[in-house]
Amino acid sequence: MFSKTGADAYKKDITNTVKLCKSIGDPQSKFLSIHIAGTNGKGSVSHMLAAIFQQAGYKTGLYTSPHLKDFRERIKLNGRMVPEEFVISFVEKTKAVTNEIEPSFFELTVAMAFEYFSEEQVDIAIIETGLGGRLDSTNIITPVLSVITNIGYDHMNILGDTLEQIASEKAGIIKKDTPVVIGESIPETRQIFISEAAKKNASLTFAEEQFDITNTQPADDRLEIILTDCNDSIKTYITDLCGYYQQKNIRTVITAVNELKKQGYNIEDSHVSIALSKVQKLTGLHGRWEIIDHHPRVVLDVAHNEDGIKQLNEQLSISNYQDLHIVFGMVKDKEVDKVLSLLPKNAKYYFTKAHIPRALSQSELMLKAAAYDLQGTSYDEVNEALNTARTSASKDDMILVTGSFFVVGEVDNPNFAH
Repeated sequence: MFSKTGADAYKKDITNTVKLCKSIGDPQSKFLSIHIAGTNGKGSVSHMLAAIFQQAGYKTGLYTSPHLKDFRERIKLNGRMVPEEFVISFVEKTKAVTNEIEPSFFELTVAMAFEYFSEEQVDIAIIETGLGGRLDSTNIITPVLSVITNIGYDHMNILGDTLEQIASEKAGIIKKDTPVVIGESIPETRQIFISEAAKKNASLTFAEEQFDITNTQPADDRLEIILTDCNDSIKTYITDLCGYYQQKNIRTVITAVNELKKQGYNIEDSHVSIALSKVQKLTGLHGRWEIIDHHPRVVLDVAHNEDGIKQLNEQLSISNYQDLHIVFGMVKDKEVDKVLSLLPKNAKYYFTKAHIPRALSQSELMLKAAAYDLQGTSYDEVNEALNTARTSASKDDMILVTGSFFVVGEVDNPNFAH
């Protein structure tokens, strides 16, 4: 399982997924889909698009990864997790072919999602890649739209160690005669997208050419974004996803919605506005600048790579707090030194780890952090670290839990109580 052990569990090939899906009747060919890749933001964009389709009255499937608390978070229908009974019956039904081809955890999960969406006859399914794109298990669908949010340094041991190589892998989701939206581009990646789209005769739209982000106003429980389009038309959107970085994701989503409208999808402005205002309620997205307590404010964020931490720093620069406490843990195969070099030095650190084999030990992390003048203490368990931070913090302080999906996933989060 890649989530637990890392690259050793990753299969850089879609052969197993093809065989597995063929054995159950190729469910991926029985529903319409939107395919989403990117280094950061693909989870948020997936959830926003799912919320919009749900609000517009479409029966909407959503496949994302990884999960935070419950495996079934990965497979949702109109915001509800796949029933346990379906998971059990699917595993039973596929036992023979699983024993024969030995698919990875992710390959089996992808096939399970496709079968569920097919059985439920969804109107549309939003499918997020696991990592990469070209050789990702999800890349056996023929979507109505492809979306690539952005390109940054992550999973370099699998995708390549240059932005151009990573972009080429992500661009592998671009399909023949299928429109593609690019959320953010940089000079190193732009030409790769143009070239790949031209090869596939895919119409290409860069979100940053469609809208300027005119203004962004963050608050504790919402984010207000003003976009101006090419015709100087101004639109304001308010979302319950409070992270300042969501401004770029919303621009990508609105660009994608405009492309989908051209295809005849009945999505009105009111559907978009209402859906964006309650994404968490509609789809159950967690861990994106998620505020779970006040006085002191406790924030969870799954940022775990260079670009993600840069975005967190931007968020911190516009946040009000007295002192900053950071509960921090990472997995071994990330760019640990790069991330540590970017973290704020004026914070008090509580180094910890998730309880998975991939996790970097808290003592080793603390040792590495000291080289970057990051000072703190270490804890064997995330909630122990968080509770100590709560005890140390004053009511006007901020506690940020970050560095890994798995660290955030182990937090006792009251928002999951429902």
